[in-house]
Amino acid sequence: MNATYFSGGCEVPLGVECAWQPAAVKAASTGSRRCLQLAAFLALAVAFWQTGQAAYIQAKAQLAQVLLQQAWTKTLAGEQAVKPWPWADTWPVARLTAPSQGVDLFVLAGADGRAMAFGPGHVYGTAAPGTAGNSVIGGHRDTHLRFLKDLRPGDELKLQRPDGREVAYRVSEARVVDKSDLSPLAPRGEAWLTLITCWPFDALRPGGPLRYVVTAAAAVQG
Repeated sequence: MNATYFSGGCEVPLGVECAWQPAAVKAASTGSRRCLQLAAFLALAVAFWQTGQAAYIQAKAQLAQVLLQQAWTKTLAGEQAVKPWPWADTWPVARLTAPSQGVDLFVLAGADGRAMAFGPGHVYGTAAPGTAGNSVIGGHRDTHLRFLKDLRPGDELKLQRPDGREVAYRVSEARVVDKSDLSPLAPRGEAWLTLITCWPFDALRPGGPLRYVVTAAAAVQG
């Protein structure tokens, strides 16, 4: 006679419980399967939602570039402070290209968060892009100014001004400074371009105390 044990108030013969499951065990197993199915469904739903979000963000970014291009075309034609969309509180002030990196960006007025969501921003109070003095441009390390990490001394940068003139620059150095260090904003007599983003580039959290600064001197004074 087989020994017995009790499961859920039912007497179950030992020796046969491995051949088939008692009712209580079956119910628990069914519940586990349902939990796994629910978890899989939720994971799939989240994946579809994230894919949809990514597609939406990508579509919005592409549309913004089209509208910025249209605003810049009007700027080159002589219009001033052309807003890319009616509710925008910024407008393109220059076009920045980095031939070695395949980068082509519109520089926007102001380096606040709303402007830098759509492109690098020109810091108010510094020289206008492509003119004599130190023109400072800021941007996010994980989007528009991520290419800074791959620039090397001697690399070429180009700025197109609102009057259509193009000024070429050569990268002179790259350095890391504390965000409290204001020396990158210091005025200069010559035409300089200073590009600033957060550092390090692979940080998981936004912001941080350090800044990555790339300086470039104009090959042609403007």
